[in-house]
Amino acid sequence: MKHFIFLLLAFTITSCIPVSLAPDFQKRGYKVKEAKKFKRKLPEQQAFIFVDPKEEGEFYNFINTKYELYDFEVDAEVPFRIDNQLYYLSFYEVEKMSTAIDVLGITDDVLIEDSTWYIVLTIMDNESKDCLKSSHKNHKLILKYLKDLKQEYLHTENISSIVKS
Repeated sequence: MKHFIFLLLAFTITSCIPVSLAPDFQKRGYKVKEAKKFKRKLPEQQAFIFVDPKEEGEFYNFINTKYELYDFEVDAEVPFRIDNQLYYLSFYEVEKMSTAIDVLGITDDVLIEDSTWYIVLTIMDNESKDCLKSSHKNHKLILKYLKDLKQEYLHTENISSIVKS
């Protein structure tokens, strides 16, 4: 019993204690939640959120090329159509930090930080209704579109190879 307590104490003292953790969407690869609850400065709309494993600015380049925007209003109200219905996509590249405290200060830093980047997508229709609300008539259609868009982005290695849709 003494050895167990000693091992437990030694493990606790030499470990890092997490203070805040960036969200992990491993189960589905994305999450739909209110953007403002994910990051305060975002709008009070439902959002499709996923981890961005690529370099900063890659999603901007992807959207700019895919929708042929020529660097004009790329991140706000990008028009697109599904079944002849017009929708508007806005996106935000958001950084969230994971922070841990090094209890003994074995590393050079007492606080250990690691950042994760996320893509936050919001969709509005012609009537300025939030299309990611579960009550929206085309919620499932929009969700499928965003899942496909995410997969296309993640599997596109060279922006110039994107097939225009």
